[in-house]
Amino acid sequence: MDYLDLPVGQLARDIPGATGLFESHRLDFCCGGGRTLRAAAQEAGIDTAPIVAALRELETRAAGATERRWSEASEAELIDHILTRYHAVHREQLPELLRLARKVEQVHVERPDCPHGLADHLYAMAQGLESHMRKEEAVLFPMIGRGAGPLATAPITVMRAEHDQHGAELRRIADLTAELVPPRGACTTWRALYSGLEQFRKDLIAHIHLENNVLFERFVPGARYQEAVGR
Repeated sequence: MDYLDLPVGQLARDIPGATGLFESHRLDFCCGGGRTLRAAAQEAGIDTAPIVAALRELETRAAGATERRWSEASEAELIDHILTRYHAVHREQLPELLRLARKVEQVHVERPDCPHGLADHLYAMAQGLESHMRKEEAVLFPMIGRGAGPLATAPITVMRAEHDQHGAELRRIADLTAELVPPRGACTTWRALYSGLEQFRKDLIAHIHLENNVLFERFVPGARYQEAVGR
């Protein structure tokens, strides 16, 4: 298999463990899942040889594994998993992260390495993500549940565009927090905030990947979406 010419989203979907591999190399496999591995690696300035070798090893290992492959799950199973594993979890994560961010900014306001503006950014992101999830729960997921997924091109296109915005918001978090690395002398609250943000980031990336590259791909292939938005 020529991994280099396949979309990173497809590789992340089809090879168990590929998401972790791409994550470790900071390769965008959710919002940027339509790009080939070759293009994504070139943009990131990453040598593809070790990635291809690792993908081969992961695929060989997966041949005898029993790990759940969500690409083989029904739409109902996928939606239930998304709702319980991601929607419900994000609703627990963000209020606590916002509380911690406000505390850190208040207590350490005079430090130059304080993540100034993080709380406001998280508040806006939480509002946007809640609106996004409610639209999926009220409109898109019921359409798919009724078997009308093939008619859901418009809402899926909107959801993917909003996913792109979530990706940009995650990058803004990284900018505000020096890539989520606590500075020297950071207090326990500060460290807890960055640890929680890292978990939230991983969960949101996995959430977007599962929707963009597994669920939505069944009805609106990523290539068609990329053409629609002019990429």
